[in-house]
Amino acid sequence: METLNTVFRNLNWSYLINLLMWVVPALICVSVHEAFHGLASYVLGDKTAKRQKRISLNPLRHIDPIGLIMLVVFRVGWAKPVSVDMRNFKNPKRDMALTALAGPLSNMLLSCLLLFIIGLLFRALIIGAVGKTALAFLRMTATLSMFLGIFNLIPIPPLDGSKILLSFLPDSAYLKLMRYERYGMFLIIALMLSGILGKPLDMVFTFVLEKLSIFYQAGYDLAGLFK
Repeated sequence: METLNTVFRNLNWSYLINLLMWVVPALICVSVHEAFHGLASYVLGDKTAKRQKRISLNPLRHIDPIGLIMLVVFRVGWAKPVSVDMRNFKNPKRDMALTALAGPLSNMLLSCLLLFIIGLLFRALIIGAVGKTALAFLRMTATLSMFLGIFNLIPIPPLDGSKILLSFLPDSAYLKLMRYERYGMFLIIALMLSGILGKPLDMVFTFVLEKLSIFYQAGYDLAGLFK
């Protein structure tokens, strides 16, 4: 028992807390993202995600073990993609694009909601260590959700933006390009490592954050009415 107490006393709690403040928001964001892919495909006629129980906000339904390890170690990870059978759609290309759009859109809506909540609770949470930690958690979740939504709109397979863009192509070109979807991730990694995507992503993120700040301001102004 004494040895166990010594272990707990010597743990770097600040590191563990910082890790949780990154991993938990990331799991929330990817769970929302994947769940809305599944929900959109179900509404449009494909029950694959429903059968696989992927229309859920439970992170355990969406975790990819290797992606989770990468997230913990390198802070860059991924979830299991939701399976979609385009043959069940009435208009396969259009409905696939709508299903793809549902993920990033859900992340942007989550960011808007969280920014509003942050503004609403800012005066109450800014006081005290617990309140500041809660505020930091909300900010991290809103930021990651916004970034995930923006990043997935990049038109490179297998990201959602590619499925939206490809829906405007002729059927023959669409099917041909979808065959190379598995190789797109290598291109994305190469672009990220080279820094080519860094500046454009920062610019878009800053622009979107500035526009969405109206939700924070709306919450803050609303809270001011009850002072």
